[in-house]
Amino acid sequence: MKNANKFGLEQTWRWFGPKDPIPLSHIKMAGATGIVTALHHIPNGQIWTKEEIEVRKQLIEQAGLSWSVVESIPVHEDIKKHTGKFQEYIENYKKSILNLGQAGIDTVCYNFMPVLDWTRTDLAFELPDGSKALRFDADKFAVFDLFLLKRKGAELEYSEQEKTAAKSVFESMSRLEKQTLTNNIIAGLPGAEEGYSLSQFQTVLDEYKKIGSNELREHLLAFLKEIIPTAIEANVIMAIHPDDPPFPILGLPRIVSNVNDLRKIIEVVNSPNNGLCFCTGSLGVSDENNLPEMISELGHRINFIHLRSTLRDQAGNFHEAAHLSGDVNMYEVMKQLLIEQKTRLNSGRKDYRMPMRPDHGHMLLDDLHKKTNPGYSAIGRLKGLAELRGLEIGIKMAMKSES
Repeated sequence: MKNANKFGLEQTWRWFGPKDPIPLSHIKMAGATGIVTALHHIPNGQIWTKEEIEVRKQLIEQAGLSWSVVESIPVHEDIKKHTGKFQEYIENYKKSILNLGQAGIDTVCYNFMPVLDWTRTDLAFELPDGSKALRFDADKFAVFDLFLLKRKGAELEYSEQEKTAAKSVFESMSRLEKQTLTNNIIAGLPGAEEGYSLSQFQTVLDEYKKIGSNELREHLLAFLKEIIPTAIEANVIMAIHPDDPPFPILGLPRIVSNVNDLRKIIEVVNSPNNGLCFCTGSLGVSDENNLPEMISELGHRINFIHLRSTLRDQAGNFHEAAHLSGDVNMYEVMKQLLIEQKTRLNSGRKDYRMPMRPDHGHMLLDDLHKKTNPGYSAIGRLKGLAELRGLEIGIKMAMKSES
């Protein structure tokens, strides 16, 4: 195989910048070589200047690491709605891409989810072994929608059984539990650039009343037709993150949830620069998504990878499982990703790195007593990275013996 010494996914780690409780020195000890980060202090829609990019890049490189992936340049809500200053914000987005490209940072992850970047009801759900995980509880979410937010028309979207169950849960909750639930959903989670009060949140939701899946998809495709030529010019590859969770919530449309959605996205601008962030945790929540088959079909356009697993039930609940358990067949996922990388190396593609990161992680051991960003504990992700690294080595050795 050509470039055999480069065979293996680039191991990266998400870092939320200088305020992250996990320092770069600890990330280096974990064995990751690439950093996934963003300039969270720059308001949505504003240009990432060359100076700001360089400051962050130097900070990472001084720690002996590299800035592998931007996650994310947030897409302003006006762009998603095609209202207000959306054209100005698109131009700013293009300038940010150009500035990143000039700094040698070649991969940008983003999402097009309306209002909320990702949604959970529980940020410290205790598992049988005592560790804690992120969880989406369907009944609690209905409590928020029906009885706390009191979204107009929400009652039409739930069955009588679901409404009865939600009412029972609501009546059993304390005031603190209700406030915690509200905060978990709308106060802003790691990677989300916006946080809302209840009244602000309802106002933002109202702005999407006339925007369904067709309209939102049209806005995304228009956005891609604008930014991908700039990405090509800057030698930057883009990677859209799937919806999390991959089903409609709060009356908001979903357009990046399944294989058909992903096909439409990569076909609208047929360029390697228009690619996917393959998040096994987000896509894996839906039992309709066959992840290994999706990689086999769409792998040539996977530009970034989030590896995690979830465990779901028939009631619509799910929680973050350990990286090698849950509903995701991580062995087949990793195998298909390595087959794709081998193909890239043999064909001489420059985008052979295929950066991956252990996405989310349980709170366990010392992290149970520390303040960390929800889903982004140190030891939980270290455990995940170690497991994924071992899985990858085993598959690589098997592939070598078969060739």
